[in-house]
Amino acid sequence: MAAAGLVALSSVAFAAGGGSGGEEPTCTNGKVYDKKTKKCVDQQSLNDQESIFEAGRQLAYNGRYDEAITLLSRAPDQGDARILNMLGYSHRKLGMLDTGIAYYKHSIAVDPRYALVREYYGEALLQKGDVTAARGQLASIGGICGTECEPYTLLMAAITDYEAGVPAGSSQRATW
Repeated sequence: MAAAGLVALSSVAFAAGGGSGGEEPTCTNGKVYDKKTKKCVDQQSLNDQESIFEAGRQLAYNGRYDEAITLLSRAPDQGDARILNMLGYSHRKLGMLDTGIAYYKHSIAVDPRYALVREYYGEALLQKGDVTAARGQLASIGGICGTECEPYTLLMAAITDYEAGVPAGSSQRATW
């Protein structure tokens, strides 16, 4: 019985946050959390769009960018704006800024009113030093969901930090 508990602990660790909006299990050893079954499963066992998106997003938010890219690239609908956004996010976080931006632009072309992709694209633009274009994305977000929605407030904070010379990663926001 004790051995079974150790096995369970070795494959699931609980982590809060990471941009996921709550506390969800973080799986290890090449596994991902499946919301349908509420347990860690092999990545290869996921084959529906929603499960792949959810698990890929969680991998990305947990810093497992290579795994996120591999999983998200298996999604049946590669034209899904959410999949494209998370592919952009993962590539950007791996330092492949131009590849990430290409995914963001594709996601925006698919769904121009998807505020989260505009936030991440704005952060990528800040990484390139283009605060004017980042402010353009901020204005677009404001038109989509107003100035109180999370994508707006987070991009505004990133722009404020950038303009104040706060290095990326040193503020509480720390995603850009």
